[in-house]
Amino acid sequence: MFVSIIQFFYPDIKKEEVYKFSLFAFALFFILGSYWMLRCLKDILIYKQAFPAVFGWDADYGRRLIPTLKMITPWLVAFMVIIYTKLLDLVQKHTLFYIFCSFYTILSGLGAIVLYINQTYGPESVGMYPLAALGIATYLATESFGSLVVALFWSFAVSCNKTDEAKRAFPFIMAVAQFGTVAGTALGWLGGLKSWMLYTICTITIASVMIMIHQIAHKLPAEQLVSDKVDKKQKSDMLAGLRLLVTQPYLLGVFVVSTFYEIVKSIVDYQMKTQAAVIPSVDFETFVFMFGFWTNVLAFVIALLGTSYIMKKFGLRFCILFYPIVFALCLIGLYTYYQTNPSPESLLWVTFGVMITVTAASYAVNNPIKEMMYIPTSTDAKFKVKGITDTVGSRGGKMIGSSIAGSFNVVGNVAASVANLMAFGTLIGLGFIGVWLVAAFYVGNKNAQLVRDNQIIE
Repeated sequence: MFVSIIQFFYPDIKKEEVYKFSLFAFALFFILGSYWMLRCLKDILIYKQAFPAVFGWDADYGRRLIPTLKMITPWLVAFMVIIYTKLLDLVQKHTLFYIFCSFYTILSGLGAIVLYINQTYGPESVGMYPLAALGIATYLATESFGSLVVALFWSFAVSCNKTDEAKRAFPFIMAVAQFGTVAGTALGWLGGLKSWMLYTICTITIASVMIMIHQIAHKLPAEQLVSDKVDKKQKSDMLAGLRLLVTQPYLLGVFVVSTFYEIVKSIVDYQMKTQAAVIPSVDFETFVFMFGFWTNVLAFVIALLGTSYIMKKFGLRFCILFYPIVFALCLIGLYTYYQTNPSPESLLWVTFGVMITVTAASYAVNNPIKEMMYIPTSTDAKFKVKGITDTVGSRGGKMIGSSIAGSFNVVGNVAASVANLMAFGTLIGLGFIGVWLVAAFYVGNKNAQLVRDNQIIE
């Protein structure tokens, strides 16, 4: 019955492939489900919990700290990428999941313990600086988890699937994974669970990632875990990824496609959360999880019913241009609506709608497409260049976007901050989308040529 359901929605997937693709899907199910719970929790901690007024913190301190934390994140992730790149030359790919997921499992467990004490006995039982340190540490760790583990999964998936398998499997994998994110955010929004309970669940789900990867590595035949783009073994070289990135225009174009949307999305995300944090009628904690829930419901619907159809009907070249065009139209609509002088509440919900649309399209359409851009590349490109792009590049994009958004803050005047963000941040975002569209056009055409001529970038 399970196989029949999958083949009903994804008829191109063969019966004998269901078990393999399901293992990959459930691995990403646990990764993204964990990430979205952690993502919502980190904002709640920074905005509302880590800097309580009982210790004398300014009520707006956490919100203003966000751009600073975003500036720290790329350096932290860069350090972790150095470790990641070195380990690629020392251990098998699946072993990296055991190493990194063990770290995040332990950290999530520690967060659950501290927050249990905080929420049961009060912040005084934890202390001013330990509570602040927890908020900052979990924020930075979640940012690195979102870059490192997700990037590692897709690099692993690309190296274990042939081109035709990826076209059949990746939309299915994303659909299952989005169901995990829906479940995770629903627990936070509708489940009524406290933060320490959610961190406990994250501890379990991150550990479950390691179980799925173990099944893939040890239960599937080796001949099922190969790519059709085979290149010669490269000697250990930590700078190989950076050298490829700066010397290969195709990989540089993929870098732009994979990072510029983070710049623009960070600006709009800060716009939305700034509004939600300061409007008295809005419960911020509920709002954050509600945003995560509806974003992932929409992404799930798109991945289940639309992604595969779009790929087959229009091809990869169209798909890689689809997302920036949608993003640009959403920003134009948001800016136009802002010019009508709406009420703060109505502006918040329009921004909410824009963020749901562009984030859902990112997960359901853009992510699988940009991962496929790495198929006609060498192993160094799949893992080392992609590692740089999806970790340091992604976090660097968020740093730039948050720095731009933070520059419009007016200390002591949140209303002016919101006005600046909406008036200038949106227009700057459209400028970045213009550059992104040019890169996407080049990458789409070059990818088609590489696949047609059976070439790889190495």
